Amino acid sequence: MTIIRTLFVGAALMLSAALNAQNPIVQTRYTADPAPLVKGDTLYVYADVDEPGADFFWMYQWRVYSTTDMVNWTDHGELLGLNSFSWADDRAWATQCVERNGKYYWYVCAHSKLSGGMAIGVAVGDSPVGPFRDALGKPLYDDGKWDNIDPTALVDGENAYLVWGNPEIHQAKLNPDMVSFDGPVTLVDQNEKSFGAPSPGKRDKGVKYKDLYTEGPWLARRGKNYYMLYAAGGVPEHLAYSMSKKPLGPWTYKGTIMPQLNSTRSFTNHCGLATFKGHDYFFYHTGNLPGGGGFARSMAVEEFVFNADGTIPTIMPTAEGVTPVGTFNPYRRVEAETMAFSHGLTTGQNLRTGVYLSDVHHGDWMKVAHVDFGSAGPRRIALRAASATQGGQIELYTDSIGDKPVAEITVPATGGWEEWQTIQADIPSSPTGIHDLFFAFKGQKGRQLLTMDWWKME
Repeated sequence: MTIIRTLFVGAALMLSAALNAQNPIVQTRYTADPAPLVKGDTLYVYADVDEPGADFFWMYQWRVYSTTDMVNWTDHGELLGLNSFSWADDRAWATQCVERNGKYYWYVCAHSKLSGGMAIGVAVGDSPVGPFRDALGKPLYDDGKWDNIDPTALVDGENAYLVWGNPEIHQAKLNPDMVSFDGPVTLVDQNEKSFGAPSPGKRDKGVKYKDLYTEGPWLARRGKNYYMLYAAGGVPEHLAYSMSKKPLGPWTYKGTIMPQLNSTRSFTNHCGLATFKGHDYFFYHTGNLPGGGGFARSMAVEEFVFNADGTIPTIMPTAEGVTPVGTFNPYRRVEAETMAFSHGLTTGQNLRTGVYLSDVHHGDWMKVAHVDFGSAGPRRIALRAASATQGGQIELYTDSIGDKPVAEITVPATGGWEEWQTIQADIPSSPTGIHDLFFAFKGQKGRQLLTMDWWKME
């Protein structure tokens, strides 16, 4: 899958804006419904994937991305797909992964071939990036209805909870095994106090309510406060929330977090919260990649500060995104699929190599942000690349793509797109200090030039 390649062509001002952008956080494919998970010094985001050119939510895989600095993201690839669940046959929609007792439980929703409705499933793994397997070999919850979408889980001390649904809100307490329920699945009684409007079956036609719960719930806790964030208002959606002193309510409606704006170019939205390295982050999605829209969405993130009373302020979408919470070390093996922003690129994946940078054409580029070159600076770069055709050139720039690169690397034809060769080149204009690092790709126009697995400076 190639993101539309006409991005920023012929407009220097638009190119400059792209070079400085951080949102959407993934540009190599369309990703939606971000679900963050923090483990140690790494933040992971679990996402579903919109297929390019789709006219509906035709989605077949789930992917994981990670960061240690909030600006550079590593693509860990497709870690679950519809074929991971024998009972699923379509619509790999929103998910969330949580940790409990050293295991990672990834709750998904998909169309069930058993019942003909949407169902909730769960996979389990030993690390945030798996490998994951279907924990049950059957759905966790499947009643044949279409309500069973968008699961969110909260581990709260010795207890854990699962909530999901559109247009009803389903809730259940999980057993310690995280793959069965401690008691029945119940429906949340929506009313004007809790969510701005009654439950769907109790709404009066023609009445304009304060708000409407729609879908995409996200459970969170901060201090003594519990939060349920959700997509609201029907279509098009905005993001709203309710608060409680208990994990499953009773809830009190608190208002809009992110209003519905034409600038997001998406009639849906889906959010998640994370606290990472002392900062609070709000994840959501837009349609703001080239070719994007309501069925081709992309994850984004904003930093925010809770109000003194624990409420959430209004958060507006930006192209700039967030500032880094760390520097990037280039003096190690860096996976080529790690980047802050890119144009024209995507990633490939196989069992032998893992994930790698692919579909590289003339004019494509990628940025690695906030790179700390130190006081001496690098003298050489080594990288692992391949080309089935004539190869190409990689030019390195700092801070912007300009006329004079700090280094040039020639990638020859290697005999195949995964016939890897380690290539070394000098860095005569050795940068020092902290800079953004750009890889600009050049070669014969209109043809794929190369693939790249990793790079390292010394």
